[in-house]
Amino acid sequence: MKKIKIGIPRALYYYYFGSLYTSFFEEMGCDVIVSPKTNYEILSLGCKYTVDEMCLSMKIFLGHVAYLQEKCDYIVIPRIDNYGVDEQTCTNFLAIYDIVANLFTTPILHYNIDLEKGEDELRGFLQIGRALKLDDIKVMKAYEKALEKDNASVKKRIKETQNTFMKSGIKVLVVAHPYNIYDEMVGKPILKILESMGVTLIYSDAFDREVSSLCSKSLSKDLYFKYSKENLGSIVLSQDKIDGILFLSSFPCALDSLAYELAFRKIEKPYLHLVIDDVNIGAGIETRLESFVDILEQKKYAK
Repeated sequence: MKKIKIGIPRALYYYYFGSLYTSFFEEMGCDVIVSPKTNYEILSLGCKYTVDEMCLSMKIFLGHVAYLQEKCDYIVIPRIDNYGVDEQTCTNFLAIYDIVANLFTTPILHYNIDLEKGEDELRGFLQIGRALKLDDIKVMKAYEKALEKDNASVKKRIKETQNTFMKSGIKVLVVAHPYNIYDEMVGKPILKILESMGVTLIYSDAFDREVSSLCSKSLSKDLYFKYSKENLGSIVLSQDKIDGILFLSSFPCALDSLAYELAFRKIEKPYLHLVIDDVNIGAGIETRLESFVDILEQKKYAK
């Protein structure tokens, strides 16, 4: 029997749920096709399907979806509204399903996350299973195994982060959404430059998310964007162990514009904010990073 081919765009949701999706669909006997790392071809594809006002992250996501066209039977596109009244997401996370459905022809596997209406992840995965005409019990078992594997990976990473604090030298906290940090054209080139300078990097997504979210209240009690709170909370959890903070965002992210400004006003550590778009990718960044690291070294080793 021919296996169902499931396409997963290597962008946005992938950096939160990629391993969960992969394990889940493999447990159900499907072939998983993950789009390649972001490159100029994918970015160019995404720009064809977007308007200038869309953020770079959305352009990249749609480029990955375009790449998967005709290479799979279904593409996974969740619709995520909220994880509770005080845990909202970016409107793009809510709108992306409708955007993709109106732009592309490949069938979509989707589910809703809207805890205010009782729509959670388990219910969503059961919805996917039914769309594939699979038994609920088989789907639940696959989901439980995938979730257990994913949780173990997350716990391991959190532990590794704590060990990273013990290293000597300059330590910089990278505050950004994971789909920007680890994207091959957005965050990766920046991280490589810093690592070549001997900087130890700590990542805002490598902490316990619930703890980070709670800690963010010391920077803002009113912020209600889930992922922004997790990012800001990492600052509180690491501020006594780092030398500086690198804020990274894709232009023109409204959530980052708000959340980062709240942080800028309250943190005491030196920081650098880099805003990346599809025009200035890589332009002048190395010089700014070198200057930033020079400042951190002078501050750390000044007698």
